[in-house]
Amino acid sequence: MTALLIILAAIVLLVIGYVTYGSWLAKEWGIDPSRPTPAKTMEDGVDYVAAKPAVLMGHHFSSIAGAGPINGPIQASVFGWVPVFLWCVVGGIFFGGLQDFGSLFASIRHDGKSVGEIIKDTMGKRAQKLFIIFALLVLILVIASFVNVVAGTFMTAAGDDGTMALGFVMNPTRNQTTAMVSVLFIVLAVIYGMMTTRGGMKTSTATVIGIAGIILSLIIGLNVGLALSRTAWIILIGAYITIASLIPVWIMLQPRDYLSSFLLYAMMIVAVGGILYSAFTGSASFQLPAFNGWTVNGNFLFPTLFITVACGACSGFHSLISTGTSSKQLENESHAKAIGYGSMLIESALGVISLIAVGMLGTGYSSELGTPANAFANGIAAMFHDSSVIAALLTLAVSVFALTSLDTGTRLSRFMFSELFLKDGEATYKDATGARALLAHPLVGTLIMVVIGCILGGLSLSQIWGLFGAANQLLAGIALLAVCAWLGEVGKNNKMFYFPMCFMLVATLSSLCLTIKAKFGVIGSYAANHADAAAKAADPLWGHYFQLIFALAMVILAVILVIEAIGTFRRQAARK
Repeated sequence: MTALLIILAAIVLLVIGYVTYGSWLAKEWGIDPSRPTPAKTMEDGVDYVAAKPAVLMGHHFSSIAGAGPINGPIQASVFGWVPVFLWCVVGGIFFGGLQDFGSLFASIRHDGKSVGEIIKDTMGKRAQKLFIIFALLVLILVIASFVNVVAGTFMTAAGDDGTMALGFVMNPTRNQTTAMVSVLFIVLAVIYGMMTTRGGMKTSTATVIGIAGIILSLIIGLNVGLALSRTAWIILIGAYITIASLIPVWIMLQPRDYLSSFLLYAMMIVAVGGILYSAFTGSASFQLPAFNGWTVNGNFLFPTLFITVACGACSGFHSLISTGTSSKQLENESHAKAIGYGSMLIESALGVISLIAVGMLGTGYSSELGTPANAFANGIAAMFHDSSVIAALLTLAVSVFALTSLDTGTRLSRFMFSELFLKDGEATYKDATGARALLAHPLVGTLIMVVIGCILGGLSLSQIWGLFGAANQLLAGIALLAVCAWLGEVGKNNKMFYFPMCFMLVATLSSLCLTIKAKFGVIGSYAANHADAAAKAADPLWGHYFQLIFALAMVILAVILVIEAIGTFRRQAARK
């Protein structure tokens, strides 16, 4: 019954937040339904393409969700359910929702441009370039993290005899089923895009056909799987996200994300159904303690909790999606509240569901439960008396969302990498000259980001996720800072940004400084603690150097941007 009370409390509080605080924000900022959006004024058939609200909601929600609201809350569950619950709900309403909605609105008023362009208008071109470099470093971690998650979910391990069955297999394992259905899902999305955009089919009719296609893909995948090694999947995923990020959004991005949103909604409905079922039948019990202390396994609740939960409460990656793809597809400003603010609150609800799922398996997350995605699927399945079919479907849903975040993140990388090398007045690489024209070419930037991301994806998830969480949350603090500065520049109320902005900056910079200190210690004692080749292979030294250098770069860039912002706020105050 505890689990049922937790999810009911979360839903009630999030709905109240949407209706009250979300509406107040829209009024304060001046959302104008009569104002043409960039999707209409700058339509190009590739990136600027107006989408129906349901379709754009599917893209935005699927992209911001990924594996984040599952991985984060589950790993943070070691602190107990109360801290994670409070941060998901309070963070979603007053931090994450504010950032996502504000970023989307600011981008709409900047021709669908990125946070970097917003910063340039208020803080100057130097700050813009620094932010783009910062964002690209975060996107490398996004690609690496989700390549790792997806490849780990799809891969087929070697048997006891050291051999591995490759190709199509009958009686597939959960991983092989997930891999097969995910590939079929991509094909289905292309067909859907062709039917609606080139064939002129109505969205409602195509949706029925698309859902039927999803069901057929599931049936096929449960009987015929796809078996490949982890390395092979990393290579294939890299090729896929490269292509997906370059082709027009109507071919893959919009239809795939729209259809995948139905999986996400279904996953959440199944999860809530499981919570109800277990509450009244006793099929599973919620075992997670309310609070495990201010320090757990050597980690302090502050700042660890606020870094680890990430997408379940506040995520800087969301600001890149809001300003990178969603703002270019928004049909009307009146849709911004539902898509920008509403999607974040739904994701917070998913974070709470993830917390409940791991609570059904024990007193907190541990490596014995497998990956967070497996723990989530097994926790929900336990509510239905360990249904293997439900566990397989939930694992599939998580991997589909991770793929969505991957190709969206890669597309964002393409935009921002090109933006880094373009001068004022140059719209595309065709307007640039010399080496800048080459570096600003969409294919060049995409390949560079994908190759680096996939190589880093070979690290263990634990090595990537902690750094990703801190960098991602620091990006959230800077995005909040950027929108706050812009609102102040145009004379709109920005006071609601002050506390969330400062809190996220302090929490994330604290976390990165702790990481830097820890990495210096690990590197200094590496030889003594890694005497044999096996230990070095399991925990390579270069991984620690990578994390150290990355963390140092993040801190330096963030501090410079904060100093630039302080100057901007002072100038704004002097004008009043």
